[in-house]
Amino acid sequence: MNTTTSPVNGTTRPIDPDQSTGPAPVNTRQSTVNTGRAAVNKRPPAAEDGKKPSAAVRLVQLARERYRFVLSADGRPYAVAIDGPNIALPLRGRSGVRQRLARLYAEVYEGDVASQSALADAMTVLEGIAEDDDPVPVHLRVGQDALGTIVVDLGTADGRAVTVSAGGWHVVDRSPILFRRSGAMAPMPAPVLEGDGLSMLHSLLNMDESAFHQLVAWLIAAWMPNIPHPVLTFKGEQGTGKSATAQMAVNLVDPTPAAKRSAPRDVKAWATQAHSSWALCLDNISAIPGWLSDTLCKAVTGDAIVDRALYTDDDVVVLTFRRVLAMTTIDAGALAGDLAERLLMLELQLIDPERRRTEEELATAFETVRPAVLGSLFDLLATVLAVLPNVKLDSMPRMADFSRVLAAVDQVMGWHTLDDYLAASANVAGDALEGDPFGSAVVALVDQCGTWTGTAAQLLEQVQPPGGVRPPSWPKDATRAGGKVKRIAPLLRTVGITVDDTQRSPGKHRHRLFVLARAEASASAASDDSPPGLWPDVPPIGQGHRPSDQY
Repeated sequence: MNTTTSPVNGTTRPIDPDQSTGPAPVNTRQSTVNTGRAAVNKRPPAAEDGKKPSAAVRLVQLARERYRFVLSADGRPYAVAIDGPNIALPLRGRSGVRQRLARLYAEVYEGDVASQSALADAMTVLEGIAEDDDPVPVHLRVGQDALGTIVVDLGTADGRAVTVSAGGWHVVDRSPILFRRSGAMAPMPAPVLEGDGLSMLHSLLNMDESAFHQLVAWLIAAWMPNIPHPVLTFKGEQGTGKSATAQMAVNLVDPTPAAKRSAPRDVKAWATQAHSSWALCLDNISAIPGWLSDTLCKAVTGDAIVDRALYTDDDVVVLTFRRVLAMTTIDAGALAGDLAERLLMLELQLIDPERRRTEEELATAFETVRPAVLGSLFDLLATVLAVLPNVKLDSMPRMADFSRVLAAVDQVMGWHTLDDYLAASANVAGDALEGDPFGSAVVALVDQCGTWTGTAAQLLEQVQPPGGVRPPSWPKDATRAGGKVKRIAPLLRTVGITVDDTQRSPGKHRHRLFVLARAEASASAASDDSPPGLWPDVPPIGQGHRPSDQY
């Protein structure tokens, strides 16, 4: 155990994994079906009637002696080695069980090679075995066990993982939860406690103290799998190192050989990328189409994509995921309003020519300090988990879970990340509103009228596009204009304009009315005639009656 309690980066040092034996291995219970293990290069006995078993039967027998079979929540069958890492192996595809069984068959039955039809028959049987039990959670890079311990897969062949809880962190030889791997993953170096890793990381980045503190908070939140994470967005002119900084951030959370990626061409391409990585970065984004903006918003808060199952005509699979996203851009005004509310925007400073490094030098320096940086980040994460349950916010902004993490980081480190994040979010929303011609026209209308009331058709007729020419994003009819106002309503609130669409026009048509007003005017009107509360006046859950009072 690590007995030293000297502060590391302002926090109490957790248990030292190098001096701890770690917890007892978890999930070592073997399936009652897969008992025993046949020795390699030893033929199993022939059937009692003397008839030689088929190759498919032998393959199934070899597989059941070495693996247990599970079904993931999205309906995919996996195999887990009985005497090996707690890693879910696909039955088919590269590095799958089919390929391993083909090699094992050739080793056990010397001079004999399993045919493709035998392998296909064996895979069908094994898929049926996997469906015998209820689906189990299968995680990608990051997961959480039943006790709330965060587990990070190191991605190494031996299956080691990092477990983090309020009591500290340590490296374990076998993960307590089931992970899957993908071709987009790369191994993560084991973290170490060696110096001030946060200062080492800051020395590689050209950002001020406020931006760096927000980046650190985002990094530790990225290992919390059950909360939404804002899209980490690096903004700056050319030559500020946006792409290199984003690549380092992603490779700290979820190392990959393809940290920077181009924007996907459609939803299916995006689903493929998101299914294979916990964290990914879209590089050099200048414009985001509407479908991609909506897709990224759903990926932040949790998304589900239904697709046809392979080799079937009428079955489907449901891919559910929540992802950690980063992005680089020059113009925040190109972002859609709903996506702008889910950003953590960090501006990078122009690099002094005397301090500029080559990509090779930067990559070498990053690899050198990465174990120490990971150790300090896990240090901070463990301490934040200890104080997070007691963190309460005076008000709940958008991305409230992430805001609570920021407040916990501030409490531990004495920083001001929450205030800086909320101020930056308001600026981003203002930039996005300025980049929307229709939104800018609505703001100009309210500035001119003070309070404006009318239907969506009247609003479309009242506002005028810049230069008298309607851009492609301009609403084409009243229905689209009404929808557009509701979409930009959160952005309008950031500049002090409220949108009320609860009223109807008099007469038999009862058209929906939009009331656009400055926040001060609407607050004054509300104080004169306050409506009743939306929620009943009842005690919070868990209060009001003790269990003994209920019976």
